[in-house]
Amino acid sequence: VQLQASGGGLVQTEESLRLSCTASGSIFRFNRMGWSRQAPGKQREFVAWITEGGSTHYAGSVKGRFTISRDNAKNAIYLQMNSLKPEDTAVYYCKAELYGIDYWGQGTQVTVSS
Repeated sequence: VQLQASGGGLVQTEESLRLSCTASGSIFRFNRMGWSRQAPGKQREFVAWITEGGSTHYAGSVKGRFTISRDNAKNAIYLQMNSLKPEDTAVYYCKAELYGIDYWGQGTQVTVSS
């Protein structure tokens, strides 16, 4: 399983970014896919996930601002991030869960300046 994340960058507070994660092969096989992030000096934390059936779940800190979605035809998931805050600055990692095993992408840096 290979996951390729992209779309990070440097933005200002209240701006938006859209992250993409493309998988090698069909994403139908994964039980869930999602995003986590890791800020400097902090542990990696959950951001959002989406199931094969389209159900979603968000961390409280991003709920209402971030939206996770999937495009099965493109074998991809996305994270639309609106109203970004400096505390959203982190490396964002894409994750896929398959039969209890987690697979991680390489991460994409998101930096939000105040």
